[in-house]
Amino acid sequence: MSRIDTAPKYIVLLGGGGMPSESSLMRIYFAEMAATKFPKAKIVVSIPGDLDDEKSTPVLVREELVKRGISKDRILFENEGTNTRSQALNLRFFQQESFSDTPVLLVTSPEHMRRSVLTFKKAGFLSINALPAFEDALEADLLFKDDELGGNRLLAPDVGGSILIRYRFWNHLKYEVLIAREMVAMGYYKLRGWI
Repeated sequence: MSRIDTAPKYIVLLGGGGMPSESSLMRIYFAEMAATKFPKAKIVVSIPGDLDDEKSTPVLVREELVKRGISKDRILFENEGTNTRSQALNLRFFQQESFSDTPVLLVTSPEHMRRSVLTFKKAGFLSINALPAFEDALEADLLFKDDELGGNRLLAPDVGGSILIRYRFWNHLKYEVLIAREMVAMGYYKLRGWI
């Protein structure tokens, strides 16, 4: 986990998708790591949904955090915000407390982090830290020889020896889409005066 200047009073897990989803599970993983490092911090699940519905995303996120050893008593909900701006505005005064100068740690995806921090600062938060939920690369050697695995012989190149063709090319395409989407969102937030 990266260096955080001040121990947060609240770890804010921003929603990223339904449950289960890659983005939600990644954020839960990092929120649990932060909660372990900062055992006095409360975790705020900032995801819209019906808290009376046991199948709603915020409730399922809480249950996943509990499965990972986080006490239910530490988990709070901001379940009204439907975008980063409304989440920030809803959290300015939360649990009968002004959050403006309370140390807060945001947990969200890496591509969403800059907009999140800027949005929370614009909403009046003075002590914001960020923990991007970014997956690690698999440490195993994934190279293989195509012909050793059997099957049909092709006049195509042996792709087993190229991580670039098999993984990096496709991952980078995915990143380009995420970055393009985030650039549009940043532009919109800037035009609206939200950042």
